[in-house]
Amino acid sequence: MSTETRVLATPLRTAAGATERPAPRRRRRLPFSPWHLLLVPVSLLFLVPFIEMFLTSLEPAAEINRFPPSFFPTQFTLTGYERLFAESDILHWLLNTAIVSAAAIASHLVLCSLAGYGFARLQFPGRTFGFLAVLATIMIPSQLLMIPTYVMFARLHLVDHLGAAIVPWLASAFGIFLMRQFFLSLPAELEEAGMIDGCTRLQVFFRIVLPLARPALATLAIFTLLGSWNDLVWPLIAINNEHAFTLQLGLTNFQGARRTDWSLLMAGNVVATLPLILLFLVAQKQFVATMASAGLKG
Repeated sequence: MSTETRVLATPLRTAAGATERPAPRRRRRLPFSPWHLLLVPVSLLFLVPFIEMFLTSLEPAAEINRFPPSFFPTQFTLTGYERLFAESDILHWLLNTAIVSAAAIASHLVLCSLAGYGFARLQFPGRTFGFLAVLATIMIPSQLLMIPTYVMFARLHLVDHLGAAIVPWLASAFGIFLMRQFFLSLPAELEEAGMIDGCTRLQVFFRIVLPLARPALATLAIFTLLGSWNDLVWPLIAINNEHAFTLQLGLTNFQGARRTDWSLLMAGNVVATLPLILLFLVAQKQFVATMASAGLKG
């Protein structure tokens, strides 16, 4: 072996005498997470019903009732949407649903957070029994409460009014439980430091505790929005006035015991689902940023 070959074969030494090793080969990484190989097909599977609903809303009535049905329509028409906005009060139903959902979210964030904080931090007689009593209401089937609730609402003259759909969504046992469990996970030293600085209990709650509870509040808002937006059973019982119909209640008019207007029903479902999809796309980054900031410790 020649001298030049032996020089190239031996590791290079720096002035300090340390040996320089060749840089390791970089492993090729995928431009996406390997989990996407599983999540993308699953997400496409969940998208199939929505795609079929949208395509059905664009089909003519003759093609919708054809057997066997086809996934892709051969003809596209906007007749279903034209009839939907011409023959029904879909925009008024959408406004009523937005009012119910906005009131439900606002009241849940305020009342459930206050009740959850009280059960988590305040010391008062019967606190454990009261919380267990609230939690036990989750186990009661809602069907058992419909008749007593209807009688109570009738005595309060709330039947056939939009308030009949708003009042049941002012607070929930699940929301109280969710907020209580989150407040228990926060260190009590933060609140004690605020009270040492002269803050009252309410000031500590609104200035220290509530800003830290953004992930729980976002989760509670999402669940409340989905529940109040898609609520059907109780409005179907308590509201018979078409002026106070919500979206889901109004869409039931397109279904009958003998005949179902599929073009109107599918077009109405698209209109009812589209605001939720748009809201998710707009607020997705904020939800992710909220969850990520909650995991930082400092």
